[in-house]
Amino acid sequence: MTIAITDVVLRDAHQSLFATRLRLDDMLPIAAQLDDVGYGSLECWGGATFDACIRFLGEDPWVRLRELKKAMPKTPLQMLLRGQNLLGYRHYADDVVERFVERAVKNGMDVFRVFDAMNDPRNMKAALQAVRSHGAHAQGTLSYTTSPAHTLQTWLDLTEQLLETGVDSIAIKDMSGILTPMAAYELVSEIKKRFEVRLHLHCHATTGMAEMALLKAIEAGVDGVDTAISSMSATYGHPATEALVATLAGTKYDTGLDILKLENIAAYFREVRKKYHAFEGQLKGYDSRILVAQVPGGMLTNLESQLKQQNAADKL
Repeated sequence: MTIAITDVVLRDAHQSLFATRLRLDDMLPIAAQLDDVGYGSLECWGGATFDACIRFLGEDPWVRLRELKKAMPKTPLQMLLRGQNLLGYRHYADDVVERFVERAVKNGMDVFRVFDAMNDPRNMKAALQAVRSHGAHAQGTLSYTTSPAHTLQTWLDLTEQLLETGVDSIAIKDMSGILTPMAAYELVSEIKKRFEVRLHLHCHATTGMAEMALLKAIEAGVDGVDTAISSMSATYGHPATEALVATLAGTKYDTGLDILKLENIAAYFREVRKKYHAFEGQLKGYDSRILVAQVPGGMLTNLESQLKQQNAADKL
């Protein structure tokens, strides 16, 4: 079973590593090479990018989407959508949700990963239904966390509710990097045992468990995983694409991706990343404190940047 790879270098990688500051001008020169790799999809929009384009970069996020679609016509483009919150910070009316999704599809979006921070399927329903009604891929999301209230049955129940709403696939979103390898194996195994659904896993590398979690999930039957090109991976970000491709090469899970093509892309971002040094987070290795604090990787560098602006970096 070939494992599909979603590379998050154009969205969650830079959101996690340097506060969502990567500019379109630094994406377009490498877009053709990214399009030629053969990824299952490329995450390039949504999350904090919409806000950052307007607030910090002086870019039109809709222009970004159209330009990326024009530059990468072969690879499905993917976004992260906050359910009823869309890309904002409050709930929007159902007709606004429907219209936003319609415009996103029209401008080139193919795959919508729809999540709700409260794991309330009611907050994902309108968006998921809108995505399917406009012919795009609707991916429901389990926003993974641990607590006395969150058991295996919690995730099985949410999976069933999302399937009843209507989805094309489901993502397990480990935004804090707290999914242990054994928990990943159990969760994927139990979902696959009970439901006919395409399953995808997203992990952050913050605590040092992500690569192991991906591998155990693959052994348990997951269909696809998120990674980031190596020069834009690790710390607050994600497991490296090339490492996983090499790990699976020659096995029944072989991704079929060319590691030499990936290295050329990594070399490009190795240079580009230097421009954004001022926005880099403090983390150099792993941070086991996140096992307790459970702060999402995509939030940490943005939080650090905001604290620096307030001369309050010591408060982190």
